[in-house]
Amino acid sequence: QLQLVESGGGLVQPGGSLRLSCLVSGFSLHHYAIGWFRQAPGKDREGISCISVGFEPLYGDSVKGRFTVSEDKDKNTVYLQMNDLKPEDTAVYYCAQLTAKVFCGDSMSPIDYGSWGQGTQVTVSS
Repeated sequence: QLQLVESGGGLVQPGGSLRLSCLVSGFSLHHYAIGWFRQAPGKDREGISCISVGFEPLYGDSVKGRFTVSEDKDKNTVYLQMNDLKPEDTAVYYCAQLTAKVFCGDSMSPIDYGSWGQGTQVTVSS
């Protein structure tokens, strides 16, 4: 059964760090790219990172230089390391399987991702 499960969210002070995990099952990370998105209340879902085999990861402008995506194929897990967190990073974070194309390309549109995790809440506040 195809599944994506996020974990690692929580409450952190501004300037702090968190590492999110996305455990996938039912498909191989060798064959599918994974995207990270976030959605804050009242806002559209925002693509923040995408990782695919053989290419440099893609990052959204709002997180470039602060967030790093990586994957451990042996553990079927994709990670999102988030540093220097800001209050505006507060959102529910989702990982998703890219299904409309093989590689991330140069954009992250939610409609290109066919399967999603349930999300994990990240709150940045003092």
